[in-house]
Amino acid sequence: QVQPVESGGGLVQAGGSLTLSCVDSGRSISPFRMAWFRQAPGKEREFVAAISRIGFSTYYSDSVQGRFTISRDNAKNSLYLQMNSLKPEDTAVYFCAAGQGGNYDHVRAYHYWGQGTQVTVSS
Repeated sequence: QVQPVESGGGLVQAGGSLTLSCVDSGRSISPFRMAWFRQAPGKEREFVAAISRIGFSTYYSDSVQGRFTISRDNAKNSLYLQMNSLKPEDTAVYFCAAGQGGNYDHVRAYHYWGQGTQVTVSS
């Protein structure tokens, strides 16, 4: 079973940057499309970004397009999210997810999830 573990969250001022990492120490992530989702208090989990199995294609939500960059290193079983120009509305728990098939921006398309890492952006 794929067991992603996220890291890199924290507290940052608006306009700042953070880089999230997700590592699976148990199995290879190569067969999976990988994605980041986030969930703010009282809100549903929402799509942030996704990347195809070999990293050829990337997808972003409108709210982060141009500010966030998703990348992966299959040799290190790692997924990354570079977040720039952070805004208070980016505050949420960020989750790494692995999946196959389905729509890249749907929660149900992903079968393996990490525990999440908190990102807090102060104004």
